[in-house]
Amino acid sequence: MADDSSSSAATKTEEKRSWADEESEEETISTANPPPDGNEDSERLDLKKIEVLSITEDKGKDKDDVKDVDKDGGVGLLDNPDDSDIKAVPSGDTVYSSALRFEDLNLSKELLKGIYVEMRFQRPSKIQGISLPMILTPPYKDLVAQAHNGSGKTTCFVLGMLSRVDPNKKLPQAMCICPTRELAQQNQDVFLKMGKYTGITSFLAIPADSANYVPVSKLPPVTDQVVIGTPGTIKKWTSARKLGTRGIKILVFDEADHMLAEDGFRDDSLRIMKEIQGSSIAGCQVLLFSATFNDAVKEFVSRVVKDANQIFVKKEELTLDKVKQYKVQCPDELAKIDVIKDKIFEFGQKVGQTIIFVHTRNSARMLHQTLSQDGFECTAVQGALKQGDRDKIIKEFKDGITKVLITTDLLARGFDQSQVNLVINFDLPVKYDFRSEPDYEVYLHRIGRTGRFGRKGAAFNLLCTDRDRILMEKIERHFNHTIPEVPNWRSEEDFEKALKDAGLL
Repeated sequence: MADDSSSSAATKTEEKRSWADEESEEETISTANPPPDGNEDSERLDLKKIEVLSITEDKGKDKDDVKDVDKDGGVGLLDNPDDSDIKAVPSGDTVYSSALRFEDLNLSKELLKGIYVEMRFQRPSKIQGISLPMILTPPYKDLVAQAHNGSGKTTCFVLGMLSRVDPNKKLPQAMCICPTRELAQQNQDVFLKMGKYTGITSFLAIPADSANYVPVSKLPPVTDQVVIGTPGTIKKWTSARKLGTRGIKILVFDEADHMLAEDGFRDDSLRIMKEIQGSSIAGCQVLLFSATFNDAVKEFVSRVVKDANQIFVKKEELTLDKVKQYKVQCPDELAKIDVIKDKIFEFGQKVGQTIIFVHTRNSARMLHQTLSQDGFECTAVQGALKQGDRDKIIKEFKDGITKVLITTDLLARGFDQSQVNLVINFDLPVKYDFRSEPDYEVYLHRIGRTGRFGRKGAAFNLLCTDRDRILMEKIERHFNHTIPEVPNWRSEEDFEKALKDAGLL
């Protein structure tokens, strides 16, 4: 078993090793337009106070329009990745103002340069404009934030961490805990780009192959200002007294619903949080970010993170309007494979990259073997692979070398690849302890791998049994969303029409 941790300055990554972790969203695309001209004298946009009400974008406007706050008090259109209602509920008497420009946040010039030059952002997304003032305004209240996949959540907490740490102090001051090593790596990639000009460094605490194992006791203490990693690895470093927590001022849980779920990483997450809150000299701000929070997790969070600011999206608004969802009735499992071969591979090459989700590791292996033997180029990643092999396969996909990736729910959360335009649910997600019940949160995260930040995308749900059809009906009822059916699984014309309706052809 091995740990793989790395310390990263703005432009360089130095690898360190640590113990293996439990196996199991960079939402890096935030209005990716050329940076503004930097004119400090340009007209400042109006700010709107966030009150205890639903803050709603106006519909029907062009994505790049930015308008003043209207006479009725509606918030100006920031951008339009979705038309959802976001309910912001501040705690206490602090008055917050929604930021329509990054300059409204009193960021350092080094951070602004990273945002505009490296990230190529133009202005905050909706979730960023609402949450960043809550994160960056004293007295630094805790925050529970929910927003769509691909809406820019990663930028919120990375910018929050970079804003709160002192680069002159060589000790950990911010920590981000993620459910998987892949998500931790993506978050560090965002950190490296955004923080390029700040001089702030990061330590990546993730598992690696046993061949690279070096005992934590043999490694030097962490002196980087930001720690990003998985809970088991971070716990080992803190237990070995190689990662101090007294200086940590901001603690982030990415995919927080999974981190605090009873069947997730709750024990390790709570242990780390309590240790930091008990030892932090200056007090620690806790940020919980996810696209989904079910009722059980919400109730638990309200007990663990008390008196926090809250941002939530209505359940009915969570199905990602920019992602066109379809169901495909197939007579059997072999017909599902034929759909992949004859329809998805044919049309997928025209629209971008494709992710195919299956339920088990064995299913991933078998589907990959079947497709590869018949000459279809694809790769597969699942938790049983060695860490180095997982990294290689994911890098090839991100670099565009491979176009079709088969995976389990290992990559359902947080995995960001802007060229993914198709998601295929070969198997519908179900709860592991109750197989007749859909996993609604995982379904939402899966289809959220496409349609990133308002781009077009399509998701095809392949059904072949009565159980599949019942699961699909439950998903439709849960999200109050009727999913249209592709009339004939054999028909190329029907699939072509579906992709045209999704805006992909």
